[in-house]
Amino acid sequence: MLQARSLLYWRLAAYYFTFYTTVGAIVVFWGPYLQFRGFDAVSIGQLVAILSLTKIVAPYVWGWLTDRGGRRVHMIRYSAFAAALIFTGVLANSGFVWMALVTLLFSFFWNAGMPQFDATTLTLLGKDHHRYSIIRSTGSMGFIAAVLLAGLVLDRYGLQWVPCVILLLLAAVALCSLAIPDTGKVEHADEGDRSIWPVLRRPSVQTVLLAGFLMQFGFGPYNTFYSIHLQAHGYRESLVGVLWVTGTVSEVFMFYCMHRILHMYAMKSLLLFCFLLGCVRWLIIGYAADSLAVLVLAQCMHAVTFGMFHAVMIHLIHHLFTGVHQGRGQGLFNSLCYGAGAAAGAVLSGYAWQHWGSQASFSLAAAMSALGGLVVLVGPPVEVGDSAERRRPARIR
Repeated sequence: MLQARSLLYWRLAAYYFTFYTTVGAIVVFWGPYLQFRGFDAVSIGQLVAILSLTKIVAPYVWGWLTDRGGRRVHMIRYSAFAAALIFTGVLANSGFVWMALVTLLFSFFWNAGMPQFDATTLTLLGKDHHRYSIIRSTGSMGFIAAVLLAGLVLDRYGLQWVPCVILLLLAAVALCSLAIPDTGKVEHADEGDRSIWPVLRRPSVQTVLLAGFLMQFGFGPYNTFYSIHLQAHGYRESLVGVLWVTGTVSEVFMFYCMHRILHMYAMKSLLLFCFLLGCVRWLIIGYAADSLAVLVLAQCMHAVTFGMFHAVMIHLIHHLFTGVHQGRGQGLFNSLCYGAGAAAGAVLSGYAWQHWGSQASFSLAAAMSALGGLVVLVGPPVEVGDSAERRRPARIR
């Protein structure tokens, strides 16, 4: 039994590792690649925003299909292979319209996989769901591997190889999806029990989703322009990669600690701490980029602004959306937060960058973090009860 459990962990970890290796290559090098191809800041912001805009629709659509069809693992595999196939289109043409179309189709399938895989992981873990953060940390290790290795390769051979690197990584994700254990068919509920609207009408759910939106809005300028921002201050691609890795290493440390932290502190306090450091971090990046030491400090804050925040949000969504709502709950969280929030941040930061400069973009991010903290502070308590029947509701004060 112990050996079978260990094999399960390794299978889940392999998918997280390859998936976030691909994310690392896209997040860190796609913006500079587009700049290398001659796109201006507004166009880059728009193309990167497409990756996030599809998250508004794709995760919820796939979550709805999964909750109705019940074959969650089949959906994960299909989306992984389709994404890899469609991405080959970027090799055919580099015009804006063509790139936008390929990005739209690719990201519709790419953004479908992870919300359903998170739901699958939590289902397979069962009573060991507190181990989620530890298994998820392998994804952060994949991000580190991508940034370090891809950074060295691109330093040597040039940014023109970015699409080929990403394509190879997408193929690895597709192959790893075949090793995911099939959880079987998701049980159906009566149509009355299936409606998600009673859950969404709860003020605590609305507070959680709005907080997630505002945090990811703040990440919009960072995910889109951080590499370009550092290059403008004279940092080489390899050093830019090291700074990305610094943030992710701190994130891995946080994931390993989160199963203890979640039992020690109130969720509301953790969320407020995340938003406070988010505000400080974006201001540091925007106004102190000439200091490498200060940038390293800002990247260490990634442990809280992403690692802690993500773990808390996944924990909350898992308990707030239960049973037949699990797939749609994870999908909705990704749609509104990593989709709408990140897309709004990418687009508006592109305009701010174009008209007022890099500091305006990161000031916008800091303002959204401050607003997110205010929402959590004045919002209603977040209720988390028993994950199965919610027999003993508790309030997170």
